[in-house]
Amino acid sequence: MQNKTVVVGMSGGVDSSVSAYLLKQQGYDVKALFMQNWQSEPGEICTSEIDFNDASEVCDKLSIPLHKANFSDEYWERVFSNFLSEHEKGRTPNPDILCNREIKFKSFLEYAFKIGADFIATGHYAKIIDKDGVKFLSRAKDVFKDQTYFLHEVNETEFNKCIFPLADLSKTEVRDIALREGLITADKKDSVGICFVGERNLKDFLNRFIDFSKGPIKDESGAIIGEHHGSILYTEGQRQGLQIGGVKGADELPWYVFKKDIKKNEIHVCQGVNNHLLMNDGLFVESLNWINKIDYQLPLTCDIQVRHQHTPVKCIVDEQSNRIVIKFDKQIRAIAPGQSAVLYKDNICLGGGIIEETF
Repeated sequence: MQNKTVVVGMSGGVDSSVSAYLLKQQGYDVKALFMQNWQSEPGEICTSEIDFNDASEVCDKLSIPLHKANFSDEYWERVFSNFLSEHEKGRTPNPDILCNREIKFKSFLEYAFKIGADFIATGHYAKIIDKDGVKFLSRAKDVFKDQTYFLHEVNETEFNKCIFPLADLSKTEVRDIALREGLITADKKDSVGICFVGERNLKDFLNRFIDFSKGPIKDESGAIIGEHHGSILYTEGQRQGLQIGGVKGADELPWYVFKKDIKKNEIHVCQGVNNHLLMNDGLFVESLNWINKIDYQLPLTCDIQVRHQHTPVKCIVDEQSNRIVIKFDKQIRAIAPGQSAVLYKDNICLGGGIIEETF
């Protein structure tokens, strides 16, 4: 790829570091872009500065120019405000998905082309497959690390200009390459938590933006058996953090959230990991996005994935009273409205939508 310029998104992690190295080995003219998307409060540990320093050191070692862009306003307006709004409604949003669509494949893409990119690249574990000139998003070789679930709201137009250098590598292979090449990020821990915001105590963090208060925890019969810290903080299927002690007359089984009532500020719990109250036969989705401009005929038989690393289940996608309804071949446990239902066929990611309601 002589004379083709690729701008790689550098996060300061091992995946983007190895992506930059591989692109340079393949003969591209590589530039790097570090995105600052969150403005830390005074007194907070600024993880973005640490990440930028790591990205800078990697780029120096690879002789790659590093650009830095501040997208914090765009992140707040297009991603974080939605994250807060969804929590206030009692839903469980996934900001990584919106961040990919609005920042990594919109703001980043636009900036990259301004500085001379022919293509952009990221350290996502995903693959682009070309079939007769049409670019399809496909699962990566490392199924455990596969990130296509988080990319289902990006469209074919963006994927036409995108390279995923880690498509055919496992995470172990990526770390081995980084170690062999002496990259500072070789043993760096993978980032977790809210996209670009990082690891935080969700209760304390959300309380900076949303008011919430303690309320009752009720069992299947409606009896109060405990107290929660704020109903918006919990999600369907959650076990941790309930702090329900011995309940008179109850079995010695763990408790799980099966329903939330935001208006009454209540959460409802049941016992047993496979309690029928946690099981779902199907769901309705809103804002369904198809990655490719293909006229998929409904009803459509495919696979559905309702969370990252969830084992896909066969399903039928159809339309019912102007709503998209998806029925499963077998029940799926603990589906959270606000999360995404993502559709696949033969490892190709078709698209997906926000889970509105389950049944």
